[in-house]
Amino acid sequence: MVTQGRSRYPARFVPKPLVHPVMLNQYAPRIRRLALEGGWIVAGQAASVVGSLMLIRVLTAHLNPTQYGQLALGLTVATLVSQLVMGGVINAIGRFFAVAAAQQTLSVYLRASRQLMLQGTLAVLVIVVGVVVGLIGWNANQWIPISLAALFFSVLSSYNAALSGIQNAARQRAIVALHSGLDAWLKILLSWIVLHYWGASGTAVVLAYGFSALLVTGSQLRMLRRVMPADQQVFNPVDLAAWRSRMWRYSWPFASWGIFTWLQLVSDRWALEVFASTEDVGFYTVLFQIGMTPITIAATATMSFLGPILYGRSGDAQDAARNTNVRQITLKVTWVTLSLTLLGFLIAFWLHSWVFRCIVDAKYGSASYLLPWMVLAGGVVATGQILALKLMSDMKPGAMAQAKIVTALVGVGLNALGAAYAGLVGVVAAQLVFSFVYLAWMVRLAFHAKSTIKP
Repeated sequence: MVTQGRSRYPARFVPKPLVHPVMLNQYAPRIRRLALEGGWIVAGQAASVVGSLMLIRVLTAHLNPTQYGQLALGLTVATLVSQLVMGGVINAIGRFFAVAAAQQTLSVYLRASRQLMLQGTLAVLVIVVGVVVGLIGWNANQWIPISLAALFFSVLSSYNAALSGIQNAARQRAIVALHSGLDAWLKILLSWIVLHYWGASGTAVVLAYGFSALLVTGSQLRMLRRVMPADQQVFNPVDLAAWRSRMWRYSWPFASWGIFTWLQLVSDRWALEVFASTEDVGFYTVLFQIGMTPITIAATATMSFLGPILYGRSGDAQDAARNTNVRQITLKVTWVTLSLTLLGFLIAFWLHSWVFRCIVDAKYGSASYLLPWMVLAGGVVATGQILALKLMSDMKPGAMAQAKIVTALVGVGLNALGAAYAGLVGVVAAQLVFSFVYLAWMVRLAFHAKSTIKP
């Protein structure tokens, strides 16, 4: 029985609230905002995951493993553009939005971003000429159509990624989620149309990807007005040159290791093409897409959510207390990512056959037993990418150059050895070894590297 106005327990035994009401009221708007942003990101990435898995089902139903392998090999040209030319610029655009917003220089930042993207496009045109001349010289004219289609797709998807980076940095999460889901489902629709009316052709599928990116990029440009400053700021050419130089200094390390990371990313498929068969390339591509793509999308969602927050907290990365806070957040996310990776591995170990039956056409089912190991490799690499986000937040992209180059070369060597001695199984094992080497190096860099550039 409780006496009126008095507790039956002494004061020291009365439980205290976990969060003081004043603090709860103070942080409630922030919690609601973060929950809303996180909800939009989860929705967008869920649509992307479901769309990517359904795309696999559509493509594998129309393409046999050999044709699917040819498609994967053709798309390696698009990877070259993203890794060597556009990747660094896109990262710089996403990173410097917070700085420009804090300094109220969004107009000059956007102008500098546009100029850097145009310069990258000119570089891609040079690559186009080089690819065509090289294929003709190697008497591989049959690869020219799909290579040109892949380059068309790569340029448009790069612009889409840059615009999405601006929207994400501005924390326009709903817009990012909308376009992420739209791109995935447009690829399904357009791919089904071209396969139905054009026939089983890798070139047709890549063109469908390109037109999907074109439509999404057009929508992105219309939405960009939401983050454009209301009044166009007046600035002189010196300001523009300074911003362009500042962003280029940040982005050039990505280009410096881009050729090496590209070699690592495509060497698995080309090693199988050289030492095994195009059919094995098709089997491997399905394993890669089911085992790594969902994890990659989840990691991208995490980085999309955390990136603007970490960039905003670190600012220009000159405050030690703010940098320590970023370190603590990154460490917690790293442990969560590793735990989810282990869970995904166990699920794939028990359910790999069922997963293949649900997602992939029956003619690819013989490779399902390798799925758990691809899931493990993908999760470990994703954890390393989370740590790379901390280095970018700390304005230390240059610190990753040696790690990116050396681990990429190790990955190329492992893929070649694996394909030569054990075919498909060997390349999957190579991916697993590479992932742990990459993670170990990124752990060391994320907590011990010193800044190599000044913002």
